[in-house]
Amino acid sequence: MKNFITIIKSDYLQRTRSYAFLITLCISLAVAYSFIPAPGATYSTIRIGDYLGFYNSPWIGYVTAIMTSIFLSLSGFYLVNGTIKNDINSKVGQIIATTRVSNFGYLLSKTISNFLVLCTIAFIIFLMSIILFFLYNERFSFEILQFITPYSLIAIPSLFFISVLAVLFEVFFIQKSILQNVLFFFLFSILAIYDHTDTSKNFYLDVFGTKIITFQMEETVKNTIGKEDLGQLNIGFVLGNVSEANHFLFSGVDFPIGYILSRMGWVIFGILLLGLASLFFHRFRVKEPFQLKNRKTLLQTKIDNDIDISILPKVALSFKIFPLIKTEFILLVRSGYKWLWILNIAGMLGLCFAPLPIAHQMILPILWFLQVSRWSSLVTKERIFSTHFFTFASYQPLKRLLLSQILSGILLALLLALPLLLRYMIQLDFMHIISIILGGIFIVSLAVLTGILTKGKKLFEILFFMITYANINAIPFTDYFGGLHHQYSYLGGIVILVVILLTISYSIRNIELKRI
Repeated sequence: MKNFITIIKSDYLQRTRSYAFLITLCISLAVAYSFIPAPGATYSTIRIGDYLGFYNSPWIGYVTAIMTSIFLSLSGFYLVNGTIKNDINSKVGQIIATTRVSNFGYLLSKTISNFLVLCTIAFIIFLMSIILFFLYNERFSFEILQFITPYSLIAIPSLFFISVLAVLFEVFFIQKSILQNVLFFFLFSILAIYDHTDTSKNFYLDVFGTKIITFQMEETVKNTIGKEDLGQLNIGFVLGNVSEANHFLFSGVDFPIGYILSRMGWVIFGILLLGLASLFFHRFRVKEPFQLKNRKTLLQTKIDNDIDISILPKVALSFKIFPLIKTEFILLVRSGYKWLWILNIAGMLGLCFAPLPIAHQMILPILWFLQVSRWSSLVTKERIFSTHFFTFASYQPLKRLLLSQILSGILLALLLALPLLLRYMIQLDFMHIISIILGGIFIVSLAVLTGILTKGKKLFEILFFMITYANINAIPFTDYFGGLHHQYSYLGGIVILVVILLTISYSIRNIELKRI
């Protein structure tokens, strides 16, 4: 039991003391502040047709709990995923494997530490929701249970199940982080689409636990206005028509016992999945592939590998940047798994033949998201492989190395988007061409800045997933590649943002180099 608690404690403290967690926490606070739009704001987060709720305790408590359950589940997987991989890379796992901790106990401890990390963020959002009530409330009384109840029944079970999924993906896919990211992206999209399109009253199979809340909100509006056809239910950041919206009084939800048991059932189901996964857990017996060779083969290999130094070309001193760009680009292309290029080619074919709006707004962001592991390691691979002291000591590491990494990342983005660029070029649509080019530059700049800031890949993976999911759902202010906006003023804003990102990246890396 002592070892079990020690693993949880050390894992939790290690992750909460990282820069990636602190930055994610700050971002979560900013996002949580937007869950409840300020009076006079031009957007809404939950709307039933043309109706919004009054800012009383039930509305603020339930709305923030719904948004936390969905959006923290969305980004939480990328925040907590990789904990077993860290134990493998740091060799801590081999030490744990020699202890008396069982496979199930180890996986459960990792799940609990994941869960505690997500609960820490959820608790901060919970406090923010209470602060927002006192900021925006006009005449309604404060009811603490209207905040505690939805967070306990909606957000907590969802976050626990996401913590379980993060561990399961690592057990069954070991160190295949790219495959884990891609599979979770599609799994979350399927679950979100199902919850949004399923109109049945089956609340018990809802992973996020939000359907019963939105159903009760719709019923409240129907009883208020006496109409059945209310229009579409919108969850997310929806712009427009806020000043013209009508308001209704939401009094919370009386949860049936079956729903409460179903939320407990998701927790129990997650624990059962961990028990099943413990039967297949490798317990850090991750072996390098090898082939048995006889002595004759080994001797022949040794003879064949003898190198005549005299016939090698002479080393020529060169300070050109093009060889570095070529090398960085080849590293990007060759990183990851070869089968992933099948998806990339399929996406490029989709850009060729799909209708332009679908190709631009749907296929392009998904195609770029498939490169998340490549771009996240663009400026972090030196630290991952402990070669940063060597590379930082190279000739002009800022003007040559950092610039070559940025240019190679942009080149990959434009290469993948080339079919769409050619289609717009045939139409002489230079607005969309510039938008896509700026989008590629922006996402690479974001990868560079987050990699330099956190010295890791997590933060960019979280942000990129959230941005991609928001773009697929046509949220306008996350449109970085011109899928929804077609104004030169918007392009100017992207240019300014790119300049800021690159300037900060350059400055931080310059400070790092001076400290070495």
